[in-house]
Amino acid sequence: QVHLEESGGGSVQAGGSLRLSCAASERLTSNYCLAWFRQAPGKEREGVAAIDGSRRTTYLPSVKGRFTISKGNANAASYLQMNSLKPEDTAVYYCAANRWCWSPRLTSSDYASWGQGTQVTVSS
Repeated sequence: QVHLEESGGGSVQAGGSLRLSCAASERLTSNYCLAWFRQAPGKEREGVAAIDGSRRTTYLPSVKGRFTISKGNANAASYLQMNSLKPEDTAVYYCAANRWCWSPRLTSSDYASWGQGTQVTVSS
């Protein structure tokens, strides 16, 4: 399985922006499906955004229009641009990948490779 590592997390005020990056240990083929999940304290992990081999995307309704997922080049697997951040976006964000998928999915069981996570904290 490919090794993934997230970066770009931090602390921002509400309304601010952050860009998360996910680096892979090897160059990923164009068929790879990539996603970002998050887990807040005391809550279950939830899918935030996903992109498939055809670059079709899907988003958690609460982030649609504020977050944008994209694929990178070389070993830069994916990015998550987060704008208009809200305190409820505070969580540990995880990058996930799978060799192939029928469509972009926000179900954690659809992904075989995971990063260790990066903390995002949004203050009011």
